[in-house]
Amino acid sequence: MTDRYPGYDVLAKRNSPSWNDQTRRVVDERLAIDPEQHRFFTNSEWDTVRAICDRIVPQPADRHNPVPLAAMLDEKLHTNIGDGYRDQRLPPMREAWRRALQAFETEARNRHDKSFHELEPAIQDEVLSAVQSGHTRNTSWGDMPPVVFFHKRLLHDIVSAYYAHPTAWSEIGFGGPAGPRGYVRMNFDRRDPWEAAEAHPGAENRARQENARVG
Repeated sequence: MTDRYPGYDVLAKRNSPSWNDQTRRVVDERLAIDPEQHRFFTNSEWDTVRAICDRIVPQPADRHNPVPLAAMLDEKLHTNIGDGYRDQRLPPMREAWRRALQAFETEARNRHDKSFHELEPAIQDEVLSAVQSGHTRNTSWGDMPPVVFFHKRLLHDIVSAYYAHPTAWSEIGFGGPAGPRGYVRMNFDRRDPWEAAEAHPGAENRARQENARVG
């Protein structure tokens, strides 16, 4: 993975004017999530969820602080704090995930006689693509359209969890919530001095030096 913001670590902003106590508290909570803890998913569901998360947002194997995607999703479902809306074609969030995970497992066994998490990554991708396109081979989905679940629930929950974590913020050069400091230079290709510098070919060292001073 190319490092677009070399030397940038959003956590360096912790004690700067960019973050207030509320931001620090939220960030600390997200960093403290145990990647192995699950209180909503059963053990068998947990294996499937982790495998799905690994295929939807693959992370570098050598990443020092990977985003605990499955655990973040589990926490969302455990607390049952939704988005304030849902597609009418889907059941409530918890029911949708329970039904979908059973359907994923049935799909994997029907196609390959194995659990989803036991399949090779490329085969897992084939199963995911079948769900994404609606070309499924089992009735476990019931009246819940697999295409709608994939786009409106699975992608939404997993990708939004990823980009809610500080590790992803550093990856994309995001500084965290706009308050209390805010952002001033809003025009195209301009940035405030407390924002990360994106590396351009041949100027990686310059970006690294600038990012070492960001706070």
